[in-house]
Amino acid sequence: MQIRRRLYTRGSSHETTIPKPLLFSLDLQKKHEVIFEFDPDTGRWYVHFERLSKKAKEEAEDDS
Repeated sequence: MQIRRRLYTRGSSHETTIPKPLLFSLDLQKKHEVIFEFDPDTGRWYVHFERLSKKAKEEAEDDS
């Protein structure tokens, strides 16, 4: 199971459900998607970050 959320800025802050210390390695000037992935075997959730491509940005804008 996966849940995907886009990381974006709103004013001077970043809109996300991710604690700020987890974002230390990201370039926050670029757009990212946050992926929450559940592993049913271990019962744990994992968090991954993917940089949004230009195509994904265009698709997201079309959905708005």
